[in-house]
Amino acid sequence: MSMNQGFGRALRLAALTLLLLVPAVGAGAQSTTGATPIPPGPNALTGPDISNEQLLFQQLQGGFQGRVSIPDQKSATLIQPEGRDWREFRQGTLKTVAAVLLIGSIAALAIFYMIRGKIRIDAGPSRFRVQRFNGLERFAHWITAVSFMVLALTGLNLVFGRYILIPLLGPEAFTTLTIYGKLAHNFLSFPFVLGIVLMLLVWVRHNIPDRTDLAWVKAAGGLFAKGKHPAAKKFNAGQKVIFWMVVAGGGIVAASGYVLLFPFYVTDVAGMQLAHLVHAVLSVLLIAGIIGHIYIGSVGMEGAFDAMGSGQVDVNWAREHHSLWLEEEARKGRAPQAPGVGHRAPAE
Repeated sequence: MSMNQGFGRALRLAALTLLLLVPAVGAGAQSTTGATPIPPGPNALTGPDISNEQLLFQQLQGGFQGRVSIPDQKSATLIQPEGRDWREFRQGTLKTVAAVLLIGSIAALAIFYMIRGKIRIDAGPSRFRVQRFNGLERFAHWITAVSFMVLALTGLNLVFGRYILIPLLGPEAFTTLTIYGKLAHNFLSFPFVLGIVLMLLVWVRHNIPDRTDLAWVKAAGGLFAKGKHPAAKKFNAGQKVIFWMVVAGGGIVAASGYVLLFPFYVTDVAGMQLAHLVHAVLSVLLIAGIIGHIYIGSVGMEGAFDAMGSGQVDVNWAREHHSLWLEEEARKGRAPQAPGVGHRAPAE
């Protein structure tokens, strides 16, 4: 072993030894590792060739807990093994899985658009329209949608921003953007929760799964076959999945976010780490699902955006995608009842 290698090893050993001694000095009290020191050299537990440095690492694997005289007992935890697992997941697995899932979702939709194209109204737009969503319903949707978009972008910035934005903006601009983004992330969580509650109140009765959803799923919603339109009520099976994903998944994301926003009020360090994992994983899944929802509601389907834009949709669109709902509206006198009244308007 060279002199430099020996010096480096001795320096690491000295640093670890100092790490063990600091809590006792800083806290003004005795510190304990909770483990009986193992003398160096051969023994039955460690084997004949283990070094002092390896012994120190072995003892630290179980954590290092000291005693402090200040009220905050969390400061007595010098080393927490679970923290290493949490950091490795956040810095490694989470970033990899999130990148693959989000990029994969966008790529899959791009391929689908190139193959299927925009889903048109087969009968063509008509001159008749029917009210689909009222003002309260659209308000609930848009307050949730806008706040979610900001939450998603600012959250992704915390995960990927330093790798993507620092080369583009520089460290100073990125720092400013991240500070204000974090503030927006914290405060916009409240209108997001308000939107979730409103959607639950106004739409839950329309999103209970029933037998019509089975036929819709079996036909894949008619997304892959032109002219095939399975019957659906006000919300089809795909929309019901999005609804419960936002209400249930978004609710859990919000709850775990508040645990992080108000640390140690309801849980300890281990609970905070669990809340972070739940918050991160569900957020990525929710973003991936909403990407598909945005696609269908904008460039993916003709006439779909009108439902949340003006609140009124073309009768032919409603007949093709929500025929059972249109029939119910017609019985209530809110939509044309004649079978052909919604067909393509003649050219002028």
